[in-house]
Amino acid sequence: MDRLCLYAKNIMKKINQKYFKKVLGKFATGVTVISINNKEKFIGKTVNSFSALSLSPPLVLFSLDRKASAIIKFKNCEYLSINILNKKQINISKNFAEKKAPWNKKDVSYYFSKYKTPIIKNCLANLECKKIKFLTEGDHIIFICKVINFTYNDNLKPLLYFNSKYI
Repeated sequence: MDRLCLYAKNIMKKINQKYFKKVLGKFATGVTVISINNKEKFIGKTVNSFSALSLSPPLVLFSLDRKASAIIKFKNCEYLSINILNKKQINISKNFAEKKAPWNKKDVSYYFSKYKTPIIKNCLANLECKKIKFLTEGDHIIFICKVINFTYNDNLKPLLYFNSKYI
């Protein structure tokens, strides 16, 4: 089916979710793992819906599906870490895309931030954040966070996600 035909069909009716997801997949994104410490239990989620929001104050945002495992724990956390993965960290991304993903796998090397959130080693960048608020929109919850510390490495290549594949 050509694009013009799809466009004409979508004007006439509700947006088809399958095709909409395919369209959104045409936007290449970086890959992050958002990590929290919930009563000494570490939780990580692979997220590509990460974005800068403001330089002054330094704010970022990301979203999680409302049905995501541990969503309540993310809503209740005060601090979190955002780990921007490098091209060689596909296995870490896949690990934290699973429900109840384990932190004890050998290829997940980490240390703790000042606020006791797990920071994954060897990332492109790591941001320590304080959650400011969250908003529910559609089927996702948007988290707005203030960056309180960060590190970065200019010598690594980014892990990208495009067309439902790592590139």
